[in-house]
Amino acid sequence: MSEPLAEWVRDILRCPVCGSPLRDGVRPDGAPEIVCTGDACALAYPVRDGVPVLLVDEARPSSGTVR
Repeated sequence: MSEPLAEWVRDILRCPVCGSPLRDGVRPDGAPEIVCTGDACALAYPVRDGVPVLLVDEARPSSGTVR
């Protein structure tokens, strides 16, 4: 399993869709992810080998996603 993202990295990254900050999360399979904090967006992006994959095609809707 990958390690969670370093806090300083997460603090400077923003959601590529809406520009909202990201928070740490865990995918259903236990792998780390980062989740958009924007109410209308709330996409969850995977973290692979400690690297966030901020591609919309790789994101999944998280709870609270409106679209």
